[in-house]
Amino acid sequence: MSEQAPGIIYMAATPIGNVDDASLRLRELLASADIIAAEDTRRLRNLCARMEVALTGTILAFHEHVEDERAADLIEAAQKGQTVLVVSDAGTPTVSDPGYRLSVKAAEAGVRLAPLPGPSAALAALSVSGLPSDRFVFEGFLPRKHSELKSHLAELADEPRTFILFESPRRTAETLRALRDALGGDRRAALCRELTKTYEEVTRGTLTELVVHTEAEPVLGEVTLVIEGAPKRATTSIEELAQQALALAEREGIRLKEAAATVAEDSGHRPNAVFKEALGAG
Repeated sequence: MSEQAPGIIYMAATPIGNVDDASLRLRELLASADIIAAEDTRRLRNLCARMEVALTGTILAFHEHVEDERAADLIEAAQKGQTVLVVSDAGTPTVSDPGYRLSVKAAEAGVRLAPLPGPSAALAALSVSGLPSDRFVFEGFLPRKHSELKSHLAELADEPRTFILFESPRRTAETLRALRDALGGDRRAALCRELTKTYEEVTRGTLTELVVHTEAEPVLGEVTLVIEGAPKRATTSIEELAQQALALAEREGIRLKEAAATVAEDSGHRPNAVFKEALGAG
Protein backbone atom coordinates (compact mmCIF):
# COMPACT_ATOMS: atom_id res chain seq x y z
CA MET A 1 0.00 0.00 0.00
CA SER A 2 1.11 3.60 -0.44
CA GLU A 3 1.83 4.15 3.26
CA GLN A 4 4.49 1.44 3.19
CA ALA A 5 6.92 3.77 1.45
CA PRO A 6 10.54 2.59 1.89
CA GLY A 7 13.02 4.33 4.10
CA ILE A 8 10.62 5.08 6.96
CA ILE A 9 10.71 4.26 10.66
CA TYR A 10 7.14 3.88 11.95
CA MET A 11 6.42 4.46 15.64
CA ALA A 12 3.40 2.21 16.04
CA ALA A 13 0.85 2.11 18.85
CA THR A 14 -0.34 -1.34 19.89
CA PRO A 15 -3.44 -2.34 21.93
CA ILE A 16 -3.25 -1.77 25.69
CA GLY A 17 -5.60 -4.68 26.30
CA ASN A 18 -8.36 -5.27 23.79
CA VAL A 19 -6.85 -6.70 20.60
CA ASP A 20 -9.76 -5.30 18.58
CA ASP A 21 -8.32 -1.82 19.17
CA ALA A 22 -5.52 -2.61 16.71
CA SER A 23 -5.81 -0.38 13.66
CA LEU A 24 -5.95 -1.62 10.09
CA ARG A 25 -2.66 0.19 9.39
CA LEU A 26 -0.97 -1.65 12.26
CA ARG A 27 -2.15 -5.00 10.97
CA GLU A 28 -0.96 -4.24 7.43
CA LEU A 29 2.44 -2.96 8.51
CA LEU A 30 3.03 -5.87 10.89
CA ALA A 31 2.47 -8.18 7.93
CA SER A 32 4.67 -6.27 5.49
CA ALA A 33 7.43 -4.38 7.34
CA ASP A 34 10.99 -5.44 6.55
CA ILE A 35 12.05 -5.09 10.19
CA ILE A 36 9.96 -5.08 13.36
CA ALA A 37 11.73 -3.78 16.46
CA ALA A 38 9.77 -5.00 19.49
CA GLU A 39 10.17 -4.27 23.21
CA ASP A 40 9.33 -7.93 23.85
CA THR A 41 9.44 -10.29 20.87
CA ARG A 42 7.34 -12.93 22.64
CA ARG A 43 4.56 -10.45 23.33
CA LEU A 44 4.73 -9.30 19.71
CA ARG A 45 4.30 -12.86 18.44
CA ASN A 46 1.44 -13.43 20.88
CA LEU A 47 -0.29 -10.24 19.74
CA CYS A 48 0.07 -11.19 16.08
CA ALA A 49 -1.26 -14.67 16.78
CA ARG A 50 -4.36 -13.20 18.43
CA MET A 51 -4.81 -10.84 15.46
CA GLU A 52 -4.14 -13.69 13.01
CA VAL A 53 -1.38 -11.66 11.36
CA ALA A 54 1.54 -13.53 9.78
CA LEU A 55 4.91 -11.86 10.29
CA THR A 56 7.24 -11.88 7.27
CA GLY A 57 9.94 -9.41 8.31
CA THR A 58 12.96 -9.69 10.57
CA ILE A 59 12.07 -9.39 14.26
CA LEU A 60 14.54 -7.69 16.60
CA ALA A 61 14.43 -7.17 20.36
CA PHE A 62 14.31 -3.45 21.12
CA HIS A 63 14.18 -2.86 24.87
CA GLU A 64 15.90 -0.21 26.99
CA HIS A 65 19.11 -2.24 27.40
CA VAL A 66 19.79 -2.52 23.66
CA GLU A 67 18.12 0.63 22.32
CA ASP A 68 21.34 2.60 21.83
CA GLU A 69 23.16 -0.09 19.89
CA ARG A 70 20.11 -1.18 17.88
CA ALA A 71 19.18 2.39 16.94
CA ALA A 72 22.12 2.66 14.54
CA ASP A 73 21.14 -0.59 12.80
CA LEU A 74 17.52 0.50 12.38
CA ILE A 75 18.53 3.89 11.01
CA GLU A 76 20.92 2.26 8.55
CA ALA A 77 18.17 -0.12 7.41
CA ALA A 78 15.82 2.79 6.77
CA GLN A 79 18.54 4.66 4.89
CA LYS A 80 18.87 1.63 2.62
CA GLY A 81 15.16 1.82 1.82
CA GLN A 82 13.70 -0.67 4.26
CA THR A 83 10.48 -0.21 6.22
CA VAL A 84 11.07 -0.35 9.97
CA LEU A 85 8.23 -0.77 12.47
CA VAL A 86 8.84 -0.01 16.16
CA VAL A 87 6.37 -1.38 18.73
CA SER A 88 6.33 -1.45 22.53
CA ASP A 89 4.50 -3.97 24.70
CA ALA A 90 1.37 -1.83 24.77
CA GLY A 91 0.53 1.72 23.78
CA THR A 92 2.82 4.15 21.99
CA PRO A 93 6.64 3.84 21.76
CA THR A 94 8.63 6.56 23.61
CA VAL A 95 5.80 7.11 26.15
CA SER A 96 7.48 5.51 29.19
CA ASP A 97 8.70 2.90 26.69
CA PRO A 98 11.74 2.47 24.39
CA GLY A 99 11.95 4.57 21.25
CA TYR A 100 12.95 8.06 22.38
CA ARG A 101 16.67 7.66 21.74
CA LEU A 102 15.97 6.13 18.34
CA SER A 103 13.67 9.01 17.39
CA VAL A 104 16.33 11.58 18.34
CA LYS A 105 19.05 9.84 16.33
CA ALA A 106 16.77 9.23 13.35
CA ALA A 107 15.76 12.89 13.25
CA GLU A 108 19.42 13.92 13.42
CA ALA A 109 20.22 11.54 10.55
CA GLY A 110 17.42 12.93 8.42
CA VAL A 111 15.50 9.63 8.38
CA ARG A 112 11.77 10.00 8.10
CA LEU A 113 9.84 9.15 11.27
CA ALA A 114 6.14 8.42 10.85
CA PRO A 115 3.55 8.01 13.61
CA LEU A 116 1.10 5.15 13.53
CA PRO A 117 -1.31 6.43 16.19
CA GLY A 118 -3.56 4.29 18.31
CA PRO A 119 -4.21 3.22 21.91
CA SER A 120 -2.71 5.21 24.78
CA ALA A 121 -3.25 4.29 28.43
CA ALA A 122 -2.60 7.88 29.51
CA LEU A 123 -5.22 9.43 27.22
CA ALA A 124 -7.68 6.60 27.78
CA ALA A 125 -7.51 7.15 31.54
CA LEU A 126 -7.82 10.91 31.19
CA SER A 127 -10.92 10.55 29.02
CA VAL A 128 -12.80 8.59 31.72
CA SER A 129 -11.35 10.26 34.82
CA GLY A 130 -14.03 12.91 35.18
CA LEU A 131 -11.25 15.48 35.69
CA PRO A 132 -10.37 18.54 33.56
CA SER A 133 -8.81 17.48 30.27
CA ASP A 134 -8.30 20.83 28.54
CA ARG A 135 -4.81 21.12 30.04
CA PHE A 136 -2.86 18.13 31.33
CA VAL A 137 0.67 16.82 31.81
CA PHE A 138 2.04 13.27 31.64
CA GLU A 139 4.45 12.38 34.45
CA GLY A 140 5.01 8.68 33.74
CA PHE A 141 6.42 6.74 36.70
CA LEU A 142 7.33 8.64 39.86
CA PRO A 143 10.87 8.37 41.29
CA ARG A 144 11.49 5.35 43.53
CA LYS A 145 13.99 6.90 45.97
CA HIS A 146 12.25 8.57 48.90
CA SER A 147 14.22 11.83 48.71
CA GLU A 148 13.65 12.17 44.96
CA LEU A 149 9.98 11.30 45.33
CA LYS A 150 9.48 13.87 48.07
CA SER A 151 11.13 16.59 45.99
CA HIS A 152 9.16 15.67 42.87
CA LEU A 153 5.83 15.67 44.69
CA ALA A 154 6.64 19.06 46.20
CA GLU A 155 6.88 20.39 42.64
CA LEU A 156 3.64 18.69 41.60
CA ALA A 157 1.80 20.18 44.59
CA ASP A 158 1.52 23.50 42.73
CA GLU A 159 0.97 22.03 39.25
CA PRO A 160 -2.33 23.55 38.03
CA ARG A 161 -2.89 21.06 35.23
CA THR A 162 -4.39 17.59 35.60
CA PHE A 163 -1.50 15.13 35.69
CA ILE A 164 -1.26 11.48 34.72
CA LEU A 165 0.91 8.79 36.32
CA PHE A 166 1.73 5.16 35.60
CA GLU A 167 2.21 2.84 38.56
CA SER A 168 2.68 -0.85 39.28
CA PRO A 169 -0.20 -2.50 41.17
CA ARG A 170 2.00 -3.45 44.14
CA ARG A 171 3.09 0.18 44.65
CA THR A 172 -0.24 1.88 43.99
CA ALA A 173 -1.40 2.12 47.62
CA GLU A 174 1.98 3.47 48.72
CA THR A 175 2.02 6.02 45.92
CA LEU A 176 -1.49 7.20 46.75
CA ARG A 177 -0.47 7.70 50.39
CA ALA A 178 2.51 9.79 49.26
CA LEU A 179 0.26 11.83 46.95
CA ARG A 180 -2.26 12.39 49.74
CA ASP A 181 0.43 13.58 52.13
CA ALA A 182 2.01 15.91 49.56
CA LEU A 183 -1.07 17.30 47.81
CA GLY A 184 -3.77 17.08 50.46
CA GLY A 185 -6.42 14.46 51.05
CA ASP A 186 -9.24 16.36 49.31
CA ARG A 187 -7.51 16.49 45.91
CA ARG A 188 -9.67 14.59 43.40
CA ALA A 189 -8.24 11.63 41.50
CA ALA A 190 -9.11 8.57 39.45
CA LEU A 191 -7.56 5.13 39.71
CA CYS A 192 -7.88 3.41 36.33
CA ARG A 193 -6.87 -0.22 36.04
CA GLU A 194 -7.00 -2.87 33.33
CA LEU A 195 -8.29 -0.35 30.76
CA THR A 196 -9.97 -1.99 27.74
CA LYS A 197 -9.60 -5.41 29.38
CA THR A 198 -12.20 -7.77 30.84
CA TYR A 199 -11.86 -6.45 34.41
CA GLU A 200 -11.58 -2.77 33.54
CA GLU A 201 -12.31 -0.56 36.53
CA VAL A 202 -12.27 3.19 37.14
CA THR A 203 -12.50 4.35 40.76
CA ARG A 204 -12.97 8.08 41.36
CA GLY A 205 -12.73 9.98 44.61
CA THR A 206 -10.45 12.11 46.75
CA LEU A 207 -6.92 10.93 47.43
CA THR A 208 -8.01 10.06 50.97
CA GLU A 209 -10.86 7.93 49.62
CA LEU A 210 -8.58 6.17 47.14
CA VAL A 211 -6.06 5.41 49.90
CA VAL A 212 -8.82 3.76 51.93
CA HIS A 213 -9.98 1.87 48.84
CA THR A 214 -6.54 0.48 48.01
CA GLU A 215 -5.75 -0.41 51.60
CA ALA A 216 -9.00 -2.37 51.87
CA GLU A 217 -8.29 -4.67 48.94
CA PRO A 218 -5.23 -5.43 46.76
CA VAL A 219 -4.79 -3.62 43.45
CA LEU A 220 -4.43 -5.90 40.45
CA GLY A 221 -3.51 -5.25 36.82
CA GLU A 222 -2.08 -2.31 34.90
CA VAL A 223 -2.66 1.00 36.72
CA THR A 224 -2.94 4.59 35.52
CA LEU A 225 -3.60 7.41 37.99
CA VAL A 226 -5.14 10.74 37.01
CA ILE A 227 -4.79 13.54 39.58
CA GLU A 228 -6.59 16.87 39.74
CA GLY A 229 -4.34 19.91 39.35
CA ALA A 230 -3.72 22.38 42.16
CA PRO A 231 -6.54 24.88 42.73
CA LYS A 232 -5.86 28.47 41.81
CA ARG A 233 -4.62 30.53 44.71
CA ALA A 234 -7.43 32.58 46.20
CA THR A 235 -7.21 36.32 45.52
CA THR A 236 -10.53 37.18 47.16
CA SER A 237 -11.51 36.15 50.67
CA ILE A 238 -14.30 33.66 51.13
CA GLU A 239 -16.19 36.24 53.21
CA GLU A 240 -16.17 38.70 50.30
CA LEU A 241 -17.31 36.01 47.90
CA ALA A 242 -20.14 35.08 50.25
CA GLN A 243 -21.37 38.68 50.20
CA GLN A 244 -21.08 38.74 46.40
CA ALA A 245 -23.13 35.54 46.20
CA LEU A 246 -25.86 36.96 48.43
CA ALA A 247 -26.04 40.14 46.34
CA LEU A 248 -26.08 38.20 43.08
CA ALA A 249 -28.82 35.87 44.28
CA GLU A 250 -31.00 38.81 45.33
CA ARG A 251 -30.30 40.85 42.19
CA GLU A 252 -30.82 38.04 39.67
CA GLY A 253 -33.45 36.10 41.56
CA ILE A 254 -31.45 32.88 41.45
CA ARG A 255 -30.77 30.21 44.06
CA LEU A 256 -27.98 31.02 46.50
CA LYS A 257 -26.13 27.79 45.61
CA GLU A 258 -26.07 28.81 41.94
CA ALA A 259 -24.87 32.29 42.85
CA ALA A 260 -22.11 30.84 45.03
CA ALA A 261 -20.93 28.63 42.16
CA THR A 262 -20.86 31.65 39.83
CA VAL A 263 -18.78 33.90 42.08
CA ALA A 264 -16.48 31.05 43.15
CA GLU A 265 -15.47 30.27 39.57
CA ASP A 266 -11.73 30.91 39.06
CA SER A 267 -11.47 32.31 42.59
CA GLY A 268 -9.50 29.47 44.12
CA HIS A 269 -12.33 28.72 46.57
CA ARG A 270 -14.67 25.76 46.27
CA PRO A 271 -18.30 26.67 45.44
CA ASN A 272 -19.64 24.64 48.37
CA ALA A 273 -17.40 26.51 50.80
CA VAL A 274 -18.66 29.85 49.47
CA PHE A 275 -22.25 28.60 49.70
CA LYS A 276 -21.84 27.55 53.34
CA GLU A 277 -20.23 30.88 54.20
CA ALA A 278 -23.07 32.73 52.50
CA LEU A 279 -25.66 30.72 54.41
CA GLY A 280 -24.02 31.72 57.66
CA ALA A 281 -23.72 35.35 56.62
CA GLY A 282 -27.29 35.54 55.37
